[in-house]
Amino acid sequence: MTETTTPILPCRSIPETLAFYRALGFDVTFEQTRPNPYAVVQRGDIGLHFFGMSRYDPAASYSTCLINTDDVDGLHRAFRSGLKAAYGRVPTRGLPRIGPLRDTTYGVRQFLVTDPGGNCLRVGQPNGESLEHAPYPTGAFTRALHLAALLGDAKGDHRHAARVLDRALTEAGALELADGVGAPAPAGGVAAAVDGAAVAAPIPADGTGGAAPVGGAAADGGAAGVRPTPPQLFAALVLRADLALRLDRPDQAAALLDRAAGVPLAAAERAGAGDALRRAEELREALTEPPE
Repeated sequence: MTETTTPILPCRSIPETLAFYRALGFDVTFEQTRPNPYAVVQRGDIGLHFFGMSRYDPAASYSTCLINTDDVDGLHRAFRSGLKAAYGRVPTRGLPRIGPLRDTTYGVRQFLVTDPGGNCLRVGQPNGESLEHAPYPTGAFTRALHLAALLGDAKGDHRHAARVLDRALTEAGALELADGVGAPAPAGGVAAAVDGAAVAAPIPADGTGGAAPVGGAAADGGAAGVRPTPPQLFAALVLRADLALRLDRPDQAAALLDRAAGVPLAAAERAGAGDALRRAEELREALTEPPE
């Protein structure tokens, strides 16, 4: 016996949905308008069905589909390339959109792509032995970075994720932002990090990623783990730039990327920061593309 499972996903416009999936490299294998709008697309072993609903609200969609692959990096590159060719840019917010490629804490390397109907495709490749979440980070900064990534990617709560990073960066003495809606000042007198465009606080020559945090914690972050390593600081600034762009703050995103570019990374650290380096390049490219 052989069985297969095929998702049947809603959409408001069959033609718009098919145009999107053609851009991703799918073939349309079936399409009808009567008695009800319906279509099927196929790309290799990925098969998706769609039905049309005239009163459907894509922005309110909870529909999702998991796609397993043995080449998630290759699919991410192919999808981005196809979208740019079709749309003149790579859409990263609104509908449709494609997200960054990241290693998750639950043993999967994945990215999310959301079609014009609001259907989210989770495209992933296992990179661990278990799908259970890894132990929660213990250091304050790594914990904030972990939480911000979850809020931004899994929940789409970009504003909350930005507040989490703003507070962590400010507590670390690594960043000062002005003019916005970032986190309230934490106890102990650390100034509030907020959602603005001016980026300050030069990086010290020793590469420690900023001034010592309030309370005089040592360079290793002390017991609280407040002070980031250079790779952690770089990843946080790139993620914060990503969030700024999704919050329609391109000037702030550019300033944050400039700040990240000044973080000194040793050769071994750069080798381990491949995803963040790649994402920084993607964000730079997005800043030069026509507005969405």
